[in-house]
Amino acid sequence: MSVAPAISIVTEKSKIAAANSKDRPFPLEWTRNIGIVAHIDAGKTTATERILFYSGAVHKMGEVHEGSTVTDWMEQERERGITITAAAISCAWNASCGPWKGIKQRINIIDTPGHVDFTAEVERSMRVLDGAVSVFCAVAGVQPQSETVWRQANKYGVPRIAFINKMDRVGADFFRAISEMREKLGANAHALFIPIGKEENFSGLVDLVQNIAYIFEDTTDLLGLNPVTSPIPAAYAAQAKEYRDKLIEAVCDFDDVLAEKYLGGEEITVEEFTLAVRKATISMKFTGVIPGSAFKKKGVQRLLDCVVSYLPNPLDLPAMKGQDTDGNEVFATVDDKAKMAGLAFKLWNDPFVGRLVFFRIYTGKLPKGMPLYNPRTRRTERVSRLVLMRAMDREEIDMAYSGDICALVGVKEVITGDTLCDEDFDIRLEPPSFPEPVIAMSIEPNSKADQEKLGMALQRLVAEDPTLRVKTDTDTGQTILAGMGELHLEIIVDRMKREFKVEATSGKPQIAYRETITTAADGEGKFIRQSGGKGQYGHVVVKIEPNGKGKGVEVINETVGGSIPKEFIKPATEGILEATNNGVVAGYPVVDVIVRIVDGSFHDVDSSEMAFKMAGIFGFKDAMKASKPILLEPIMGVEVTTPEEYQGDLIGDINRRRGRINGMESKNGACIINSNVPLEMLFGYVTDIRSLSKGRASASITPSHFEQVPSSLLTKIVETSTKAPARS
Repeated sequence: MSVAPAISIVTEKSKIAAANSKDRPFPLEWTRNIGIVAHIDAGKTTATERILFYSGAVHKMGEVHEGSTVTDWMEQERERGITITAAAISCAWNASCGPWKGIKQRINIIDTPGHVDFTAEVERSMRVLDGAVSVFCAVAGVQPQSETVWRQANKYGVPRIAFINKMDRVGADFFRAISEMREKLGANAHALFIPIGKEENFSGLVDLVQNIAYIFEDTTDLLGLNPVTSPIPAAYAAQAKEYRDKLIEAVCDFDDVLAEKYLGGEEITVEEFTLAVRKATISMKFTGVIPGSAFKKKGVQRLLDCVVSYLPNPLDLPAMKGQDTDGNEVFATVDDKAKMAGLAFKLWNDPFVGRLVFFRIYTGKLPKGMPLYNPRTRRTERVSRLVLMRAMDREEIDMAYSGDICALVGVKEVITGDTLCDEDFDIRLEPPSFPEPVIAMSIEPNSKADQEKLGMALQRLVAEDPTLRVKTDTDTGQTILAGMGELHLEIIVDRMKREFKVEATSGKPQIAYRETITTAADGEGKFIRQSGGKGQYGHVVVKIEPNGKGKGVEVINETVGGSIPKEFIKPATEGILEATNNGVVAGYPVVDVIVRIVDGSFHDVDSSEMAFKMAGIFGFKDAMKASKPILLEPIMGVEVTTPEEYQGDLIGDINRRRGRINGMESKNGACIINSNVPLEMLFGYVTDIRSLSKGRASASITPSHFEQVPSSLLTKIVETSTKAPARS
């Protein structure tokens, strides 16, 4: 996505005023929609809690280890100390410097999970955010899930700033973290502040834009509310000048006026510098970096200043692109006075108000009671209530405006990614995309009463979570759950028990294998039945060939001369797509295949949609058998951090698991091993490495790609799948 120049910086005020409704509580240019994203345990939720406290949204700081945080409100989150679901909450902040000094800005925050099993929460949040704060650990630097969320932000064109957290920890290194951002993420990262001291001596920040220092030495200020502003300490003057010059040179690429003044030796004002950094950030080609320690309450207020000063408001970004019914491009321009359109990005079942639809408004305004048109279902539904979310709390409102993130009550037939708009606004916005499940398990209710509750619970959970899949195995009658990892499925089963009172027994997790083809092949499918009266006749000839990795299944009609009537092409296509759900190697879903319908025949009387659907199924199966099909297994990226004395044991363990070592590096006396390991070999892995390292090693596991199953294991997998299938 290309990003336009910052409108609120370069456009005349009349255009800004034109987009704002007179009755909105916060002007668009004073609104920020941001997400807090990071690798697990980098400190996102702690940083969010400090932001809420300093901005006055809460009156007591919550702590993750105490289970008292606002945004981690689910029982499972508080018990485990992790974020499972993205939580939305609002606060307000007066910037301490720059053009927005003293102007209260509204900041809508989404705190996202860091664990890879809940990556869908990050994906859908990124789709509706205007900016993001990417949190990194000053000790660990750029970790695997940091890279994943960075790619997600790039995918949806989300400008971001970086917060290097945990500067008080042993081994913290601010400048190494920036270097890793450049090397591993390809980020044009530059310090906006430099730290004064580090580890236990971390005591302040030097603001390179204002050219002043903030000192946190007052031992009576336990909440960190009033850092002392002072001139830059003499010991840091040379370093501050060096990094300030580097920062100016970096942002001069985005601001010609600043470049001229800098080259001419003229003085640059704080306001000019701030606006230049803002332009650079919004361009997506620059990332400003702030050091701090959220747990020790140092630097979070400066982070808030940077959110207001550098991250975009809804007017700063290009109009959201969509399509009309005919596939033509349509734009939703940020304007309260325009026709309404927005995106439903999350569903949640609230025990008090029922189904909540989290909704981002891109254009127009939405009053309570307004009918909304859904282009997918072609139906209109009425919004009975509008609420602003405060994590688990709700605030009833009568009107929502462009740029707002709110929740709708009363709309029923909505799924994640649906566009809701005015009936006379023909637009369908691009929905977020989600990864395929990699693991599955069976679940069986303990009683007949539980059977009924299980169906309802799964229906609601699947509607909420786009990465959760449910199917009934036709051979065993078992209900199969497929998801992103062991923890994901464990949480789903726990939620069924607590929220829906379903007592059920879950089976051992199974791998979600995939099948594909290695060569092109032809196939023919005929479905002919004669039963005395009207018979059935369908005949389809297909060619199949490998598709690019990750491209999925494509069906293309290439028939000529009416060999198959137009009305039978659709059922033949449906049959082919249905056949891809169960491949010919072991019955697993087929991926990355192009299927061309090239010929066929029909009967004037006996041909029917059902006959051509069956012919499509038979034709695909026939072609696939001749295409040298293979079985694919999910491969995970595994990063192990261990003291060097256990390095040999852990490498040997990875090799025993059919793993492949990609590289090793040393950091702060620890060895970091990067490898790829088949998911099948990773059950219980974290427990095993703790045993091998006496509890001193840790691992991060993220989905990487699919690879062909070795022939030595294929027979065993095929035999197992026919006895107890667990396919997704």
